[in-house]
Amino acid sequence: MATVLVVDDEANILKVFAARLKQRGHTVLTSLSAEEGLKRLRTDDVDVLISDYVLPGKSGMDLLRAAKSLYPKLPVIMMTAYGSIEMAVEAMKQGAYDYLTKPIDYNEMFVLVERALTERELTSPAGFEVASEHEFAGMIGSAPEMQDVFNTIRRVADSRATVLIVGESGTGKELIARALHYTSIRKSAPFIAVNCTAIPETLLENELFGHEKGSYTGAYRQDKGKFELADGGTLFLDEIAGVSLSVQAKLLRVLQERCFHRIGGSEDVHVDIRIEASTQKDLEELVRQGKFREDLYYRLNVITIKVPPLRSRKEDVPLLAKHFLKKYADENSKSITLFAPAVMRALVNYDWPGNVRELENVVERAVVLCTSDRIVPENIRQSIMCASGSDDFVRDIASGGIDFMKVERSIILRALEANSWNQSSTAKFLKISRKQLRTKMRHHGLLAEASARGDDAN
Repeated sequence: MATVLVVDDEANILKVFAARLKQRGHTVLTSLSAEEGLKRLRTDDVDVLISDYVLPGKSGMDLLRAAKSLYPKLPVIMMTAYGSIEMAVEAMKQGAYDYLTKPIDYNEMFVLVERALTERELTSPAGFEVASEHEFAGMIGSAPEMQDVFNTIRRVADSRATVLIVGESGTGKELIARALHYTSIRKSAPFIAVNCTAIPETLLENELFGHEKGSYTGAYRQDKGKFELADGGTLFLDEIAGVSLSVQAKLLRVLQERCFHRIGGSEDVHVDIRIEASTQKDLEELVRQGKFREDLYYRLNVITIKVPPLRSRKEDVPLLAKHFLKKYADENSKSITLFAPAVMRALVNYDWPGNVRELENVVERAVVLCTSDRIVPENIRQSIMCASGSDDFVRDIASGGIDFMKVERSIILRALEANSWNQSSTAKFLKISRKQLRTKMRHHGLLAEASARGDDAN
């Protein structure tokens, strides 16, 4: 997570900010004055600065100018009293990322902080700047299918057209949604993602459309929904297939008219937003089953981006694996620079049912377990190391025959590689005795290779 510096001359406000941000997993630094805050900026690695406008001594505006002078890319969020919009406008002219109005709406604060962090990451050299022909908007792909995705994003990014992103779980649908936003003319406005399956149906409507004060028990004030918070930017509806038919009807109106009613309200709320949606399900089939509105489907399906599963673009596995290796080696302060050949071969041959997300998790685990300068078979789950061992076998069966000796040798060789040529571990893995293993190795000419490796006695 990130480090957030909060500057305010009221200690109680700092305590509340610290508690709220820590709940979201952030590290929080606090200062009671602009001078103290500036010292913090010079000594600590700060990702986001939140400062009150009125401070003792130097003002929040002075701190803003000093912070932007020191760190031009640092997002600074200013706090102003209700009705002091002129101050907020002036702060934005001086380089503030955005502003909050007191009393603070902490949900709005979370949205601003997360948006600021995302944009800072995506506009850094490692993020949204294209480093090579195989990288685009924080995504990696040399396969023709991924290059087609990148080209589609470039063509439609500045359009207002609704985009439907279709792909299996773990393929990076949200990354594509963010790329569409942050490479568009809306990039300085909010990008808000809503996981439609993670929010109970009874709460989803309130989450999306907000409510008026007194609209139900406990509604003590008006609350803006995600559509309103995303005004001027992009709203991403993740896993849209999980939305109930009643909410689908309300979504249809927003797509058609770009306006809606808050819960308990009768006044039209107009918004200028781009809507993106994703699904891993077949919406056409859901339409046939009566589980998804046909008119909503056609409204969503203006531009469709189909994300290929990792198993269909295996040429990208080495690129992705090396990217994740560097990322997690740096995070864990380890000098790991490469994969052992047997490991890379296994990663490429594996089918990755969990797609890029699974590959990332496997590499992160391997980095944590690794004790040398390279990822070796012991650092990788055995199910991955040996999953591809039966590929030739399956193909031979399908063609009407098998070369049994070839298959047996292949299985033994892969098992040896997966266990770093340790014969005792390999025998245990294959559920045979060490004596049986050595007999088979001798028969297949593998004992000589083990002897050359210095592993004949293990």
